[in-house]
Amino acid sequence: MQDNTIPFHRPSIGPEELQAVREVLESRWLTTGPVTQKFEREFAAFVGSKYAVAVNSCTSALHLALDAVGIIAGDEVLVPSYTFAATAEVVVYLGARPVLCDSLPGGFNIDPADAARRITPKTRAIIAVHIAGEPCDLQALRELAELHSIHLIEDAAHALPASYAGQRIGSISEMTAFSFYATKTITTGEGGMLTTNDQAYATRASIMRLHGISGDAWKRYTSQGSWYYEIIDAGFKSNMPDLLAALGLAQLKKAEGFHQRRREIADFYLRRFSSIEELKMPPTGNVNTTHSWHLFILRLRSEMLSRNRGDLIQQLKEAGIGSSVHFIPLHLHPYYRDRYGYSAGDFPHAEDAFVNCVSLPIYPDMRDAEVNRVATTVEQFIQKNCLRQHAYAD
Repeated sequence: MQDNTIPFHRPSIGPEELQAVREVLESRWLTTGPVTQKFEREFAAFVGSKYAVAVNSCTSALHLALDAVGIIAGDEVLVPSYTFAATAEVVVYLGARPVLCDSLPGGFNIDPADAARRITPKTRAIIAVHIAGEPCDLQALRELAELHSIHLIEDAAHALPASYAGQRIGSISEMTAFSFYATKTITTGEGGMLTTNDQAYATRASIMRLHGISGDAWKRYTSQGSWYYEIIDAGFKSNMPDLLAALGLAQLKKAEGFHQRRREIADFYLRRFSSIEELKMPPTGNVNTTHSWHLFILRLRSEMLSRNRGDLIQQLKEAGIGSSVHFIPLHLHPYYRDRYGYSAGDFPHAEDAFVNCVSLPIYPDMRDAEVNRVATTVEQFIQKNCLRQHAYAD
């Protein structure tokens, strides 16, 4: 029997990825090595940065970025409340305080004006998250950072290959962290990359990702290496192995094609949904930006419907369609509520986005019939539950 389920995500893995992994296995060198270095060089060239440091997750990339700029205990770092756990938890790793900020009205990304109000003498950095792949207002954030002499770091877990003002995300700010998690625009299963144009930052991150060992520590077991090494700081274990880098190299070659398909699906959804009053379209950026369309986050105008977001998710599930919610704002979680004193109502725009949003499937492997089925199921839900009298009468 054919499985007609449309999962929320399905990775695009082909013979190129299988061959790349096979070659690494046959080389007998599995951990960080020459394939990882090649991935770093090609990724840096792709986004237009001078340096790229491959790591085991975007979380690690953010952690290394904060370490590189010298975040220490007692510092404050501005982060959006509307983001995944990783963005703020890396601040806590270093003993600093994550200071949450609201989203733009009607949007998902951090509001520069709200961030400005939360700057104190202890503020050392801002982490800008490009939610769903829509670039943040980097000009406003950069001006804010320069005005207060603080660092600007980008969380681009969703944003490959987005661009801002003609430059690829990853080549603009001091440092940018990318994710290659299984659901991302390219994947290594688990993995991440830190990009920068600053050699000192790149060197620091390269050393700290592997126990704080100086030099090319990975060469210790090769004929070109030496058994001798020196530990120059208490580092971390965040390196990417060649097995995963091989996947990344194969996926990177397909990144443009993947992006084109995501844009086609997003355009289809926008055409189908834009005229429905009960639905609010996701921000699409502007002429100055290119959206990566990692996520398609639809928002319901709940006041116009007799049923809510949870009911739509259930109807999609019953139709064999996966969906998700991105994100539960951090200030609503017990950890941030109890430790830092946040509570419901503190960030109204982030909460408004959360209570009404649902993420629909959008990935290169989706067939046209599947995309149409998702759209039709959403339309049927609206038609059945809209409060406008006779709005959908024949």
